Amino acid sequence: MWAFVAASSPSQTLDRVVAVVDDDIILESELNAQVQFFIFNNRVDPETPELKEQVLQSMINEKLIVAKAIEDSVTVNDEEVQQRLEAVIQQRVQQVGSEARLEEFYGMPLSRIKREFRDEMKKNLLAEKLQQQRFAGIKITRREVEEFFQTFRDSLGQVPEEVELTHIAIKLKPGTDAKAIAQTKAQSLLDSLRGGVDFAKLAQRHSDDRGSAASGGDLGLVRRGQFVKEFETAVFALDENERSGIVESAFGLHIIELLERRGDAVHPRHILIRIDRSQADHDSVVALLNTVRSRALAGESFEKLAKQYSEYKETASIGGSLGRTELKNVDKNFYPIVVGLKEEEISEPARLSLPGFDGYHIVLMKKRDPEHPPSLEGDYQRIEAMAMNYKQSNEYVAWLEELKSNIYWESRL
Repeated sequence: MWAFVAASSPSQTLDRVVAVVDDDIILESELNAQVQFFIFNNRVDPETPELKEQVLQSMINEKLIVAKAIEDSVTVNDEEVQQRLEAVIQQRVQQVGSEARLEEFYGMPLSRIKREFRDEMKKNLLAEKLQQQRFAGIKITRREVEEFFQTFRDSLGQVPEEVELTHIAIKLKPGTDAKAIAQTKAQSLLDSLRGGVDFAKLAQRHSDDRGSAASGGDLGLVRRGQFVKEFETAVFALDENERSGIVESAFGLHIIELLERRGDAVHPRHILIRIDRSQADHDSVVALLNTVRSRALAGESFEKLAKQYSEYKETASIGGSLGRTELKNVDKNFYPIVVGLKEEEISEPARLSLPGFDGYHIVLMKKRDPEHPPSLEGDYQRIEAMAMNYKQSNEYVAWLEELKSNIYWESRL
């Protein structure tokens, strides 16, 4: 992702130019902000020698590419710029913890941050498009891969342990009686709201979402993609100060009220009524998965059973495949279940609460490759990717040197 840098705040009376690239400049305030984000993101020591010079050179390189993109008449549209700006702003909010902290960091309100950085986003997109055009056609031959391997094999390190996993998941569903009890309670609360009872007070007394109940069910300002599907569909369909009916999600039954809209974000509050699951509900899911597991152990295809029984939509249609990955990168929810499994072993049913899915899983360790020295025969794709990255890096460095010889630039640090 192309970084963006902070403009100087109104309180700053002194600033200086630390670099010139073509007809553009880099201010010391911009460099300092970029250094701070680099330290924050990479957890490096602020006293690292030449850190400031390295960050400045990176900023100069970016501006050289922008200058070349403008020279070559590369274009981007306003929609692309807006989407990238929103994505970068949201990432920065997550990095610093909140919109308020981001505003404090830059010394300006969020609306001004967006105005200030819109032009930077456009320039960064121009540079990105130019790079794509420049390097999209790079290919690598098998001979180049073999030469790379022979040259660097002693410094490539070990190939980490990798696993290939497949699973079958069954949702934990409440019994009819429990759902009816929750529905009755939610309807009673909805009737009270319609009768004029204060929403916040009802949330404080009755909401099962203890994280928001104390604040009257307030969920704060949230953008798309941060709610489960059913909740998100309902909340984004509401007008300001409008209240939903009863909305069911994996968490239970919700009554939602939209307090405000701000651009592509919404500020809702809600009351949650959980639907209790009995021990019998748990036992029935475990019993079903044990039956499926026994059939797989007896020789039936795990993938076919996953397509037939798994209720986890993201993987059921592909036979429950969770893909191949390094063991250390396995999802934290699955790791305790699979870390002790041998190849072709199937786990006992285990309960996992994934986003939007509360249920039990059985996991097949389809393949498990221990840590080992890399080889062309067994790890060709991994080595090919390394060789391609090495080739692209060399091409990029050579291209930057060419730009530096054709476009005026100067560091004044």
